[in-house]
Amino acid sequence: MKRVEVLGVPVDCITETEAVTCVESAMLGQRPCSILAVNPEKVLRAQRDPALLEGLRSAGLLIPDGIGVVFAVHLLQLGHMSRIPGSELMPTICEHAAKQGRGIFLFGASPEVNEEVGRILPERYPGLKIAGRQHGYVKEDDMPGLIEAINVSRADILFVALGSPKQEYWINRYLPHLKVKVCQGVGGTFDVIAGRVKRAPLLFRLIHLEWFYRLLSQPSRIFRQTALPMFAYQVLKSKFTKRPALQSALSIPPVSVSRDDSDLGKSSDHHQEKVA
Repeated sequence: MKRVEVLGVPVDCITETEAVTCVESAMLGQRPCSILAVNPEKVLRAQRDPALLEGLRSAGLLIPDGIGVVFAVHLLQLGHMSRIPGSELMPTICEHAAKQGRGIFLFGASPEVNEEVGRILPERYPGLKIAGRQHGYVKEDDMPGLIEAINVSRADILFVALGSPKQEYWINRYLPHLKVKVCQGVGGTFDVIAGRVKRAPLLFRLIHLEWFYRLLSQPSRIFRQTALPMFAYQVLKSKFTKRPALQSALSIPPVSVSRDDSDLGKSSDHHQEKVA
């Protein structure tokens, strides 16, 4: 698997089938593997947010969630990839986990949404074990207890739905303390599963206009969508002002960082926030 950089931000050249294979391999590994999504908005944010960029660089798998990132990689001739929405990868992981009898832990979203997702998933994927769950409104002082609860649950997979960039901060900080095999940041996917937010119709997804549908259904997102033309401008500028250099590296498991247990009490606000 090849890792490249788009405007200084890493992303893996990978397809959905390859991503599932990576997840299956991580299940057999000795260290937890984090899965984070990369889209145009997150690329621009990471350019000015060192903590977010560090979290992305430390991830075991960086899926190209936004079609803009896919187009940029192709335009800059960095490699081949296909779009892998995190909201689609999570159900696929759950399907495989159900067949293998693996347990999952649900962390994030509101109490109502978290509870609803915990009820829906086992119905959709018979055999799936909900090892534990916790809504996203966790105080800093309670974070050590949450880490212990996740580990005691013996869950193989942890889904973190805190919104970006909070979930990236959280995963980068606490992954070394977790005993799960796979940890995926899923943004607002819990809300989608619970039916609180609807995905774009299939036609919009097929023609890569899901972002446009969401803008039509949520006009308040107009300010967030300004990231798209800025991203396109930077990509075109990179294409025509200098020869893009291929920056690739084998994707490796998350970086283990030596930290004292006292660090568990130091956490930023974890209130749930939807992402693009």
